[in-house]
Amino acid sequence: MLDILQKIREEKIVSIIRFKNANDLEGVIDALFEGGIRLVEITMNTPNALQGIEIIQKKYPDMLVGAGTVLDEETARLAILSGASFLLAPTLDEGSIRMANRYSIPMIPGVLTPTEILKASEAGAQVVKVFPIRSYGPQYIKDIKGPLPHANIIPVGGVNIENAKNYLDSGSFAVGIGTPLVNNQLIEQKNYNEIYNRAKRLIEAVKQR
Repeated sequence: MLDILQKIREEKIVSIIRFKNANDLEGVIDALFEGGIRLVEITMNTPNALQGIEIIQKKYPDMLVGAGTVLDEETARLAILSGASFLLAPTLDEGSIRMANRYSIPMIPGVLTPTEILKASEAGAQVVKVFPIRSYGPQYIKDIKGPLPHANIIPVGGVNIENAKNYLDSGSFAVGIGTPLVNNQLIEQKNYNEIYNRAKRLIEAVKQR
């Protein structure tokens, strides 16, 4: 588990992917990989999500693939057995954390308040996902880490190419970025070159830290 968390800390960017057709996944992942992305999250409310996780694990061994929108223990177990290296959720479910810890897989629950962050930590989560961050901004991360300096925070839901660096500079463990990097329109158009360009811009922006 510690190796996976260290990889997330080092890479800093988690690309959140939702897709309608697993046949589109290869082109998307190729573009992200060439652009420098090494962490991807397949949301479990995506059709054929488990198949997508298996595809990435087999074809792209240098990438870590996680499962997102993991809302309960059963979903957590299915994702782990399909090869997910880490799990994320928009909510806090202690049963999911226990299940992931049983398999030594990081579970990153969704929280918003300091109370929820502490509750997640006491339940066994080593990293939390602050969601949605859009209305709060990077300063909120600084404010939380004042009284809770030990909190490892991944902001999601409002992170984009322009502000990702600000969130990392504010003390974030990593950041999760969805539609500003990969969205349905780009996938349907098979505009993999644009996905590559966005990934490259994002990586370059983060490296300026």
